[in-house]
Amino acid sequence: MYNSDIGLIGLGVMGENLALNMAGKGFSVAVYNRTRSKTDRFIQGRGAGKAIQGCPDMASFAGSLKKPRKALLMVQAGAGVDHTIEGLLSVFEAGDIIIDGGNSHYKDTIRRTAYVESKGLWYVGAGVSGGEEGALTGPSLMPGGSFQAWGAIKPLFQAIAAKAGGNTPCCAWIGENGAGHFVKMVHNGIEYGDMALICEAYAMLKHIAGLSYDKMAWVFEQWNKGPLNSYLIGITADILRFKDQDGQPLAEKILDTAGQKGTGTWAGMAALELGAPLTLTAEAVFSRCLSAAKAERVRCSKIFTGPKIEKPRNITAFTGDLEQALYAAKAVSYAQGYLLMREAAREYKWQLDYGGIALIWREGCIIRSVFLEKIKEAFDKNPDLENLLLAPFFTSAVEKAQGSWRRITAAAAVNGVPAPSFASALAYFDGCRSERLPANLLQAQRDCFGAHTYERLDKPRGDFFHTNWLGGGL
Repeated sequence: MYNSDIGLIGLGVMGENLALNMAGKGFSVAVYNRTRSKTDRFIQGRGAGKAIQGCPDMASFAGSLKKPRKALLMVQAGAGVDHTIEGLLSVFEAGDIIIDGGNSHYKDTIRRTAYVESKGLWYVGAGVSGGEEGALTGPSLMPGGSFQAWGAIKPLFQAIAAKAGGNTPCCAWIGENGAGHFVKMVHNGIEYGDMALICEAYAMLKHIAGLSYDKMAWVFEQWNKGPLNSYLIGITADILRFKDQDGQPLAEKILDTAGQKGTGTWAGMAALELGAPLTLTAEAVFSRCLSAAKAERVRCSKIFTGPKIEKPRNITAFTGDLEQALYAAKAVSYAQGYLLMREAAREYKWQLDYGGIALIWREGCIIRSVFLEKIKEAFDKNPDLENLLLAPFFTSAVEKAQGSWRRITAAAAVNGVPAPSFASALAYFDGCRSERLPANLLQAQRDCFGAHTYERLDKPRGDFFHTNWLGGGL
């Protein structure tokens, strides 16, 4: 009774690995799974001989935990989380802590935080990134919710988290109610963008430059030695070099229909609700949707013809341009993600530490890269930075890459190779640097058909006007 430091509910691979991580860091863990056989199999298998005890039901689970009790939920997002919360409320007491470590929607976490707090307990919605390997060896953790819980869970969370720079935990308190899950959602949206950009770069290396898989792998390896160094660039090189049993590249044999779990879609929907231009993530989501329409694409490929590929005269120059373009587009993706977080912070009154968030993502998570150190430095120098592209380092980098970026985007269009993420990022950049956009005509159209009014350049902001556009005058 009362001897485990923390409890974990949900013994999928992520749950098992987190339990092993916690036990390996010196914490005692009680585990419970709705299917009893999963608990028994884990305790007798991977968890054998470790400070992990299995519990047959919620009551024994609660009875095994030190006070204040702490339960980490690793169950499927949605109704399952609500059901588990109700089960815990029946056996926990005031002051105990419920932690949701799944990919829950941030609005659900806002609701659940208020509900659990109304019962006298504390609630934490913790974003967990790093996949199965990260859960076992050190994930990036983004907890938010009831701040009263942070002191009790901080030692454990920071002990099991990945470490940046050797010993700085990739875990810090994000903010109230749904802030942790919101930041994790933005992380996943940026991840969608990073992956889409890499895949479009791969398509250009393959179809425009005509490189073999081994040569493409070599290019990604070289990129991984420079400013693009990251987990995703590194594994891309490994994937492209991997051979099937017949000696052919395995990647070439994989069906080109991409799946998704919804967090990228959530990010896009949040951006629409908050009025933030998350265009690159949105394109990445739509690209996955288009990939899923395989049968339709096959039919279209037999009807429509594209341009003849014009192979670059200088492959080295082409890959150099592509590297620069990839870096610039990546900068846009992160700038948009941070704009979305800033809008959410305004809406929900969160005090987000933007540089600290970059540090949390520096190790352990899927988007980990050296790039994030530059983001941290930018916000350390100017915590009120309104757009990442305005930080001197990124302003210089994007200016330097601009010519390459345009040549690559044009090459994709001329050769008929779809690169919507590169193009979207460039369009956003051009929009940002435009003192005037054609929205003046848009406002005139809205006023013409709907009397929505408009403001004038020669009048004070806040003064609105209406014109009888089709009737011959004001």
